[in-house]
Amino acid sequence: MIRPDHLSDHLLRPASGNVFELTVEQLATAIRLGAFHDGDLLPPERELAERLAVSRSTLREAIAALRESGLVTTRRGRGGGTMVTYAGETPESGPLPQPERTAAEIADVLDFRRVVEPGAAALAATRALTADQRSWLITCAGQVREAPDTATRRLNDSRLHLALATLSGSPMVVEAVTRAQAALRELLSGIPVISRNIVHSHDQHDAIVSAVLAGDPDTARAMMEEHCDATSALLRALLRPRG
Repeated sequence: MIRPDHLSDHLLRPASGNVFELTVEQLATAIRLGAFHDGDLLPPERELAERLAVSRSTLREAIAALRESGLVTTRRGRGGGTMVTYAGETPESGPLPQPERTAAEIADVLDFRRVVEPGAAALAATRALTADQRSWLITCAGQVREAPDTATRRLNDSRLHLALATLSGSPMVVEAVTRAQAALRELLSGIPVISRNIVHSHDQHDAIVSAVLAGDPDTARAMMEEHCDATSALLRALLRPRG
């Protein structure tokens, strides 16, 4: 049985088509969205290759690309393995490599997120959650509020949103929210961190989690919509689109 707190088990899926590129993309996205913590070891090579349905040689090439990007490091020998070396990034640490987006492309990202994330929260609120799942969700929300710095907070924030998607019980919903969070991460890296917004965001997270735990899908959806709208307003105001 997949443990609910193993987000990578839900995010990583068999690659098809351009298997090398998709393997790199899936692993990098899982790391950058906090499914793996800084200092975590990736699953053993055989297990990871089976999960992604790729050859071990393709997996090794993908991990080499992650090493070149500074996301992981590999230790050889007994007790070795591939360790995550990513602790998050902020605007203060320098611009992230990302494609410039037009105003229409930014709007599309924000619209997509507003469709999928409120639905994910509402669906999670309809599920009969186990005690472990409820505790995990509360822990995820607490980790966002208690994060010691901006980079960690943004990682923990993504992890909370992915946790809500995971508790929906739908792999397709998890995939959609992962796409939304990956695109959102790029946009957020282009604006400053605003403390008033952070406080507001924490309160909204708490309200969303409370609604899910109470089995109230209407409130969970409404609070997630409010949360998405607040982020969208800041991005539209502060982000400079291309063209």
